[in-house]
Order: sequence, then structure tokens, then C-alpha cells
Amino acid sequence: MTSAPGSAAAGRARLADVAALAGVSVGTASKALNGGGRMRPETRQRVLQAVEELGFRPNQYAQSLHSGRSWTVGLMTTDGIGRFSTPVLLGAEDALGAGKISVLLCDTRGDSIREQHHLRNLMDRRVDGIIVTGRRTDARPPLPGVESVPVVYALSPSTDPADTSVVTDDRGGARLAVEHLVATGRTRIAHVTGPQHHAAARERAQYAAEQLANAELQLSTGRTHFGEWSEAWGRRAAEAVLRTAPDTDGFFCGNDQIARGVADTLRERGVGVPTDVAVVGYDNWHTMALASRPPLTTIDMNLAEIGRIAALELLQAIEAEPRPGVHTVPCRLIVRESS
Repeated sequence: MTSAPGSAAAGRARLADVAALAGVSVGTASKALNGGGRMRPETRQRVLQAVEELGFRPNQYAQSLHSGRSWTVGLMTTDGIGRFSTPVLLGAEDALGAGKISVLLCDTRGDSIREQHHLRNLMDRRVDGIIVTGRRTDARPPLPGVESVPVVYALSPSTDPADTSVVTDDRGGARLAVEHLVATGRTRIAHVTGPQHHAAARERAQYAAEQLANAELQLSTGRTHFGEWSEAWGRRAAEAVLRTAPDTDGFFCGNDQIARGVADTLRERGVGVPTDVAVVGYDNWHTMALASRPPLTTIDMNLAEIGRIAALELLQAIEAEPRPGVHTVPCRLIVRESS
């Protein structure tokens, strides 16, 4: 008596079983799993569905010997807290998992010596490629000594234009925030953000001012309020803005922590949010945005999508077809009660 596909015996499924269920040859099934060969997308999808149905587990050692690949990639991050790198990692794993590629996560904590240590380990493991990410959008120097391995930079772009980088669209994010505030009738908008030496703070401030000018408006206090990425700064900045421009009716904040601090000050002063003043944050960090009173309208940087696109770009580079340059991922406006 033979077992049907997907039965208890499926755990011992062979590549021939996968090929039979998908209605393709063993060679085609092998190419579909290895990511090689030219075939219709629906053919590759049938093979992958057969793999899932049968619970087929390819022999990674044999695959490595046959293809010269390790079926692993490294993901290096400087973001020890994981606030930004975790969504990027999840997005990358979603894309890489379809090809049964494992991800080795290395946290450098922003230390160049630790980075070199992790880099040596990844090269010793003969990873097929590396994704580099971080907690800031500032450009970073490229990894040294990795000419033989494809590298893609996610969120934190490389300073080398010949590298492949996948970044968030801060111009588009600032445009969405300002357009939303203007659309809700706000004409006296303040911008409160983080340290001026951070690219994210500088660029979002620049793009916000440009978008206000396009709407024939200007910042309510005549300037951007640079400070810290913290609730405490948001509270202090809101006080300063209201002293200088008490008729301010909207705040665009450089991140959700600042926006939550601004909302706290407005509430303590008895100012209605959003009836009197609207508040828009940035990042869509649920810990901050949803716990704020009221919950924050904010800009989502699409971090998981950045990770997914970075992984797809890495797979393209592994196949010897890299696409150098900066690839931009659009932001999304998430509307909640603060506006």
C-alpha cells in the first residue's frame, strides 16, 4: 500500500516525489529549488507548493556541493536594540525563506572591531551574500574586503554609488505628513525633530519646509526645532513653540517619541488634540504611537519592505546580476486620532 502525497510518509519525500506532484522533471524541480534555470513563474510556484505539501527537506550539503553555494546569507546590524533592524530582518527572511536560505544575524553594536570580527566569521562560513543595516539613515562606508561576496545596504546606504542600497523615501514621508496636515485645515505648522547632525532630522526638516512652501505656507515659528529623539524633548519643544507661536495648529514631529511628548504637553495645557492642534509623528513605532494619548497619526517607513527588497536585490546579485545604485521604498501615512 502506498502513501498519498502529504501523508505521514511525506516526511521521507524525495525530489522525485516533488517533481511528480508538480508535474515536472526532476531536473526542473532541482533548478526551481536552487533558484537557477529559466522557467515560467507558475512552474516554479508549482514546485514550491509541492515542497510545502510533501514537507520535502532538500539535502543542503548536497546542494552546496552541487551549486558551490552555502545557502546562507549574513545580516549585519549596528542596531543593538533592534528597533529598526528587526523589521528589516523579518522582511528579508520572508523573501529569503522562499528559497530555503538561512540568515545569520550579527550585531556589531556600532563597533568597527566587532564588525570586522563578524565579517571574518561570515566569510569563513562562505555565506552567499551579506545585508548590512543599522538604526540610522546616515550613509556609511562600505564593508572592506568583501569583493568576492555580494553586499546590499538596507536603510543605511553605502557611501559608494557603485554599491546596491535600499533606503526609505524621507522626501515622500515628509510630503505625506505636511499634505495631511494641510488637508485637515492646518496652516500654522511647527516642525520638531532630532539632532541636526542626523541625516533623518536634517532631510525631513528640509523636505517639510519645501512642502510647506509648495502650499504657500511657512513654519509657524520660522524655523525647525532640532533637539533629541525623546519624549522629554518633545515636551520641552512644544512649550517653546507655543510661547513663540501660540496660534500653532499643527505639529509635524521627526519621530513618534517626540510626537508623544508634544501630545503630552498639549493635553496638560488643556489644548484639544486634534480639535485645536493636530500632531503627526514618524516611524509608526507601535510602542509609542498606540500608547500616546490620543494614538498618533504617523509615517510608516515600510521597514519590512526595505528588508524584503534588499533580500531580493541580494538574490539578484548572487545570480551575478547586481543592480548598483540607491533603490527607494515609499513611506505610508497611518492616520489615527491625533489628526
